[in-house]
Amino acid sequence: MCRLMGYVSPDKTSFPAIVGDYFSDFVALSSVHCDGWGLSTVDQSGGHIVLNRKVEAAAASSTFDATVANNNADGALLHLRWATKGLSISENNTHPFMYGDYSFIHNGSIFPPDAIAPFIDPKFNALLVGETDSEHYFYLLLTEIEKLGLVAGFKSALAIIKEHGDTTSLNCMLMNRDYFLTVSEHDTARKPDWAPDDYYEIKYLPTPEGVLFASSGWNQPGWMTLDNHHAALVNRSSFEIEVIAI
Repeated sequence: MCRLMGYVSPDKTSFPAIVGDYFSDFVALSSVHCDGWGLSTVDQSGGHIVLNRKVEAAAASSTFDATVANNNADGALLHLRWATKGLSISENNTHPFMYGDYSFIHNGSIFPPDAIAPFIDPKFNALLVGETDSEHYFYLLLTEIEKLGLVAGFKSALAIIKEHGDTTSLNCMLMNRDYFLTVSEHDTARKPDWAPDDYYEIKYLPTPEGVLFASSGWNQPGWMTLDNHHAALVNRSSFEIEVIAI
């Protein structure tokens, strides 16, 4: 299980700058979600696509604070990993995953991790470097998006996963130069035993400085909840948010 955060903004900014004082509360979640952190930035211009991944807890990392503060962009994703049981803690298994101008992070599990491998285009299957269900999820999304377009593609990918895999949560964020897609799709009953009922909830906050989406578990005053079985699609040119039933 993991924690997700992403933003898109009209101007270049960073996670600490756009989130503000409560960003440290989110980072503190890495005391549990401690198996790695990753940051990707995807500028709308395409001129700044950066990926940083470390196999360590964000709060204990010697490079995390400077990396997130100095990595200015008008779009970015941040992931705090808590490794699924049986999957190794390694850089290849650490999110985000990137292909072209697409960047992807996931919270949840698909069992078995390779359940959807037969449905991934061979050209994407050849790019797999880790063993996670999340990386398979990413390449299945790209497979279906290439065939059907963004909205129909992600809906098709979710349908394939639900039919052929056993899932806890398919919550994810997918960003490219044009769109920021956040999916809230989970089984609340399959949260960790210790976790509160809203563990899988995704919340969002539109502001003049940009649009933020993030997992729950920290102080989020004024944030709205993205309902389960829904996705939010942000157009990076207009910053309009379209909420889509899955």
